[in-house]
Amino acid sequence: MSTELGRLRTLRNYVDGEFRDAADGRTTEVVNPATGEAYATAPLSRQADVDAAMAAAAAAFPAWRDTTPAERQKALLKIADAFEERAEELIAAEVENTGKPIGLTRSEEIPPMVDQIRFFAGAARMLEGRGAGEYMEGLTSFVRREPIGVCAQVAPWNYPMMMAVWKFAPALAAGNTVVLKPSDTTPASTALMADIIGSIVPRGVFNVVCGDRDTGRLMVEHETPAMASITGSVRAGMSVAESASKDLKRVHLELGGKAPVVVFEDTDIPKAVEDISVAGYFNAGQDCTAATRVLVHESIHDEFVTALAKAAAETRTGHPDDEDVLYGPLNNPNQLKQVAGFIERLPAHAKVEAGGHRVGDQGYFYAPTVVSGLKQDDEIIQQEVFGPVITVQSFRDEDQAVEWANGVEYALASSVWTKDHGRAMRMSKKLDFGCVWINTHIPLVAEMPHGGFKKSGYGKDLSSYGFDDYTRVKHVMTSLDV
Repeated sequence: MSTELGRLRTLRNYVDGEFRDAADGRTTEVVNPATGEAYATAPLSRQADVDAAMAAAAAAFPAWRDTTPAERQKALLKIADAFEERAEELIAAEVENTGKPIGLTRSEEIPPMVDQIRFFAGAARMLEGRGAGEYMEGLTSFVRREPIGVCAQVAPWNYPMMMAVWKFAPALAAGNTVVLKPSDTTPASTALMADIIGSIVPRGVFNVVCGDRDTGRLMVEHETPAMASITGSVRAGMSVAESASKDLKRVHLELGGKAPVVVFEDTDIPKAVEDISVAGYFNAGQDCTAATRVLVHESIHDEFVTALAKAAAETRTGHPDDEDVLYGPLNNPNQLKQVAGFIERLPAHAKVEAGGHRVGDQGYFYAPTVVSGLKQDDEIIQQEVFGPVITVQSFRDEDQAVEWANGVEYALASSVWTKDHGRAMRMSKKLDFGCVWINTHIPLVAEMPHGGFKKSGYGKDLSSYGFDDYTRVKHVMTSLDV
């Protein structure tokens, strides 16, 4: 998995059941965002490394495809158990990757990851198709649901461990083999996952290739994979879709978000503020479903903004071992620059109610921020900030709330806050987002689908829908006269 080289650990690719350096020996430094200092090197993989991983996955596919669902379930259950047993190692790697609070990583990431793997272990034995029948006289038809083949998967840096689970678990459960690339800024926990998973599944079934954007491009453009899956930015998703179109690969895209949080006048303001601030600032707002775009009815706007600004002022960011912080640093200096840039470019009519500045001079920490007085066409309303910034707009009625909520290019998640059941049901129908939460925001469960519309991408993670995305359907018809 890794070796020591001076003061920096050396992370390695995992290909065909063994850890390897990049073929040409090139590496990149990996930086802890809480300190701004390098702690490891990782391979900067290129064509030879991608070729080797794809060849290993292709060679392993026929035997893995032909395992029974029960055998794949058993393997995934072993992986889940091993993740639990080695949880503290995974937490340490993820904290070094991301700078996240240790306690929250332990409580909010390990349990759902393990649960999600176990869910897909069960899904492996629930491959459904239409019942066999005679839809034409003398001929019986039935449907086979089969794995797709080799899957090229690219995971993001905001949840390196959990997003890796969302990718490999359904793929392996369905009988596919995997070549997974972590973000170039967060490879440590994925390398540890490879050590764990590789001890359970046959060689070549699960492979990890480290590298940068060009590495991901080489994976997607490679002739071997039958499917490319990415969680990332809209720009990255569009690039993957374009590359995959050249040989008609199946594509699974979970991209950006700009979740509207629609707060009506009958809302319990203290509870809504508490829940929304947590959902907006958790993980430093680096979550495509984060509650960062709040629309509040004009009759309670001022009261809500005051309460939200107070909640922001009481929210702490800081180092991983501080038990009183809600979130850690932004992931990298470019992300810090991006978040700060949105605040620096605010129009004159906007008002920073809280935060709006970097915290400290070590690492990439940014204060919990609230911005009010915004208009629908402002940059910070239309574009994803991906940081601890909550914007607030004032709306006059339900129709305007719907218009503004839907008036962005993203369509991943949303929430409605009201005691009026009829209004909640109307809004859930009208909001053009893959998820609508009512009087809550951000909970996810393995049994329910996660995925968006418009420029938030297509395909579903989690649930039986996410499992289906990693299968293909074949019609078989046989004559009864033979």
